[in-house]
Amino acid sequence: MAGCVFCGIVAGEVPAFRVADVPEGVAFLDTRPVFKGHVLVVPRTHLVTLADLPPGSLGDYFGLVQRLSVAVESGLGAGGTFVAINNKVSQSVPHLHTHVVPRTKGDGLRGFFWPRTRYADDAEARSYADRIAAALG
Repeated sequence: MAGCVFCGIVAGEVPAFRVADVPEGVAFLDTRPVFKGHVLVVPRTHLVTLADLPPGSLGDYFGLVQRLSVAVESGLGAGGTFVAINNKVSQSVPHLHTHVVPRTKGDGLRGFFWPRTRYADDAEARSYADRIAAALG
């Protein structure tokens, strides 16, 4: 899609530090990493959110994300990884992308992405669970 920086990276028109370029997608270093080695994984086609990813592509795309998660951990000697997707809110580039962030114990990421809250009681928690389950079908 014209004007999409991630489509430009996929097409080779925008420079990036590529980690993987395979039929399932393209992975490259985030230019503003949470930690060094923070990788973004994108599908080759322009899709805005996870909901836009065709069901037949889920296994291939998330297989690539899984392989990148293992590679970030083993290649960087990280203690683990943090894998995340923003859909619309906090999505700085409107092209589906999955963050694979290397983690180490004590790296200070506690609470970095989300403030934590509590349900008022079990009834409120059940209400949220029921609404999501109903939307799921």
